[in-house]
Amino acid sequence: MKISYLVKRFVPYFKPYIPILVLDLLCASLTTVCELVFPMLVRYITDMGMNDPAALTVGLIIKIGLFYLVLRIIDAAANFYMADTGHIMGAKIETDMRRDLFNHLQKLSHSFYSNHKIGQLMSRITSDLFDITEFAHHCPEEFFICGLKICVSFVILCGVNIPLTLIIFVTMPLIFLFVKFFNSRMRRAFKRQREQIGEINSQVEDSLLGIRVVKSFANEDIESEKFEEGNKKFLDTKKVGYFYMAGFQTSNRFFEGIMYIAVVVAGGIFMINKQINPADLTAYLLYVSTLLASLRTIIQFTEQFQRGMTGIERFLEVMDTPADIVEDEDAVDIENAEGNIDFENVSFHYSDDETEILSDINLHIKKGESVALVGPSGGGKTTLCNLIPRFYDVTSGRILIDGQDIRHVTLKSLRNTVGTVQQDVYLFSGTVFENIAYGLPDASRDDVIKAAKRAGAHEFISSLPDGYDTYVGERGVKLSGGQKQRISIARVFLKNPPILILDEATSALDNESEKIVQESLEELSKGRTVFTIAHRLTTIRNATLILVLTDKGIEEQGTHKELMEKKGLYYNLYSMYTDM
Repeated sequence: MKISYLVKRFVPYFKPYIPILVLDLLCASLTTVCELVFPMLVRYITDMGMNDPAALTVGLIIKIGLFYLVLRIIDAAANFYMADTGHIMGAKIETDMRRDLFNHLQKLSHSFYSNHKIGQLMSRITSDLFDITEFAHHCPEEFFICGLKICVSFVILCGVNIPLTLIIFVTMPLIFLFVKFFNSRMRRAFKRQREQIGEINSQVEDSLLGIRVVKSFANEDIESEKFEEGNKKFLDTKKVGYFYMAGFQTSNRFFEGIMYIAVVVAGGIFMINKQINPADLTAYLLYVSTLLASLRTIIQFTEQFQRGMTGIERFLEVMDTPADIVEDEDAVDIENAEGNIDFENVSFHYSDDETEILSDINLHIKKGESVALVGPSGGGKTTLCNLIPRFYDVTSGRILIDGQDIRHVTLKSLRNTVGTVQQDVYLFSGTVFENIAYGLPDASRDDVIKAAKRAGAHEFISSLPDGYDTYVGERGVKLSGGQKQRISIARVFLKNPPILILDEATSALDNESEKIVQESLEELSKGRTVFTIAHRLTTIRNATLILVLTDKGIEEQGTHKELMEKKGLYYNLYSMYTDM
């Protein structure tokens, strides 16, 4: 992305803080004035001391000193505002960007997360934006100060000696050419660093989340080697960045020396030829020092600028990723949903693969009916269920709930209408109460306890050290599989949706836990439209409709009795399972 584009996209974040920015730049002007006045005072005293010593009294010098002291007090107050409120403004902009990025990530579909590493996304939302505070504060401030110093210095120096000023300023285009050369290379190096630290985050997250598997196979050395490899790659990217940074700083120090030599040599010759007096040359040298300090500040800020640009670019890469699932502008809420579902000529394939997962599916499910999905892996069972809450959009056809096309209803009301119990239960880091209440955030404690009782979870929760206030650990590691599953069922009980999806909810449990959870699921399913992705076929014999899904679509459908009498694919699957 071009810098002009990045700046254009970044500037709107200043809008809420324009008063702070204006006052910050005003303070920057005051500090600049204080710095530019000093050489003029030195020139005045030196010139008077050489040409009219009698007029240079102690009282005059004290008055000049007091005047400059007042300027320095103003400078200190202005600098404090810049360092305090200016930085807070930058931190607020960083906070706003991180909020927007997180909110956008919440809108992106399942397919986005299937193609991106969580560690990389964490890097973009945390470390990539760390430099934004400094960048947002210093970028307008430093460029304003340095631009003001360069322009004012040029005018004042021209008033002292135009030829000498032109000699100084003729070297500046060369400096900016070198700045441009190294800038592009530093930016590429910084972007590679960001990408590599994202890879390290991904590797660390993967290793630590799977630490029990690592230890069970005694593969700590392998994980350390993998981390070391990524760590060394990060070091290599930093070496490249430091190489260009060193070249950048060295070339600019060289040009600084050239400018000083030009002032001393040319100024000395002009003084010999009476074209400039010693007082003017002294002031000239002080202004050149101010000018070079400004250039040095720009040069030092360039590294920070490029880091900020890199962070903004990686921020925009995610923000510019369109959400696959977009809510219709005229979307309405589903009210008092009953649970009638229709699939009309529904086909689906993933956006990055033209192979159809589902083709021309037609179903009519009445409220309260139970639909079971069976068949080999890859047949589209989970995909079909994911289409109902619009985790993915159909490629063609449409899905109706109570006669309403789900693409024309609000996502929030649609997903509140559908409850899901998955095989892989995710519990958030927090208490049992907080995890159950996630199903209905405004629920009272009595409602949560009631839901837990219906899920068969109240007894074991009560036996925990702190009951409902027991901390479950990261991803619920302190609980067994059956306990986590019953908490997830309680969460759905609390949500109380008319449509329920059971995605192999008991397949990972032992027999005893399965029996308890299965009883909870049967209680949960009463009066709801239920889609069950079945692993154990004996649990779906009472389903209203059984669909046998393969890569060819729905090969068979009917009740358990009808499909067994047909002695087709379902018969073979069921016989194979019961013979095990």
